[in-house]
Amino acid sequence: MKKGFKIIFMGTPEFAVPALRALVESRHRVAGVVTQPDRPCGRGCRIMPPAVKTAALACGLEVLQPDSVRTGALADSLRKQAPDLFVVVAFGHILPKSLLTVPKQGTINIHASLLPRYRGPAPIQWALIKGEKKTGVTTMYMDEGLDTGDILLSAETAISPEDCAATLHDRLAVLGADLLMDTLAAFEKGSVRKTPQAHHLSSYAPLLRKQDGHILWEKPAAQIAALIRGVTPWPGAFTFCGRKRLKIFKAQPNPDTVTQPPGTVLKGFSDELRVAAGEGSLSILEIQGASGKRLPIDAFLRGAAMPPGTIFE
Repeated sequence: MKKGFKIIFMGTPEFAVPALRALVESRHRVAGVVTQPDRPCGRGCRIMPPAVKTAALACGLEVLQPDSVRTGALADSLRKQAPDLFVVVAFGHILPKSLLTVPKQGTINIHASLLPRYRGPAPIQWALIKGEKKTGVTTMYMDEGLDTGDILLSAETAISPEDCAATLHDRLAVLGADLLMDTLAAFEKGSVRKTPQAHHLSSYAPLLRKQDGHILWEKPAAQIAALIRGVTPWPGAFTFCGRKRLKIFKAQPNPDTVTQPPGTVLKGFSDELRVAAGEGSLSILEIQGASGKRLPIDAFLRGAAMPPGTIFE
């Protein structure tokens, strides 16, 4: 059997783990893994390793965690490995030319969108927030720009009305791992084609901030529902009822005609919470109070009355 590629893998979060595992299980050789340093995580600010580090160590791989990717020391260290390829998946750094020129056949990146749309660090979330009906993954030949390299292959998936950022993340991570294997096979056959991106069609998907989850009830109900799906599980969609902060996990837009001001709780059944929006209304299906737990709306309302006329803001 023909010998596979010698690869240096670069990645950080859980999204990159299926691709790393696919490489380990293939006939290609993972000569090392580069990931970000351990960082504080969660309410207790415990120092935690990146998901890729945990997976790599479990596979017996050597792990490097440089504070910067722009040091000559890192490039020199990786050059000694004489890799055929770098494979980069959600690494969190733009690689400088000093690193991109290290592997003999260049650097392959997996991006969680159909490029050139949704370049940047949060493509999964923004595809949902913007109400896209489909998305996908793209392998590209990495350059010094932000997701601007030539496209190699892409794979699509439909976005279900039930998808949130968590479910779409998991599906795209597996799809990306499969596409990586197809891309490496094309490299081996010499059939890989580099297609320049149509830069005029590009869009950007910036990192989400905590405040991006704040629901603006003046917006159409369909847009609010899309926001909720896109920011679940992080940063989470929220609204205020007086001083109480409510987190909303699932909601359904209704195309009804509403005359009450946006944010007003509407009259409905005892187990229903329907809120006026800028257009239509939003039925809240799963919610969490400030000191409670995530509950279906009927269970929540049994312990927290929300009479018609209550204002969310």
